[in-house]
Amino acid sequence: MPEEVQQVFGFALFQAQIGQMHSAAKPLKGFGSAGVVEVVEDWRGNAYRAVYTVRFAGTVYVLHCFEKKSKRGIETPKREMDLIRVRLKEAEAQALGVVR
Repeated sequence: MPEEVQQVFGFALFQAQIGQMHSAAKPLKGFGSAGVVEVVEDWRGNAYRAVYTVRFAGTVYVLHCFEKKSKRGIETPKREMDLIRVRLKEAEAQALGVVR
């Protein structure tokens, strides 16, 4: 991932840690609330995304960062959404102290 994109994502995560929301951040559709957030950054014709959750008090969990390869529509590809769901369940288990 280009350093410029990493800097945007890093700043967005910093803002999440202090209770703010980056201007490029928005709730990720399909998760029912603003607890799962997506940051979208376009750089040199490529789309990059970082997905994190703030559902668990005092912690920001980064669920996935990726380059969106699909040129059809703006929808997040199913395999990426599936991975985000798995990682969200893992973050929930960790936050609740459940050992897997």
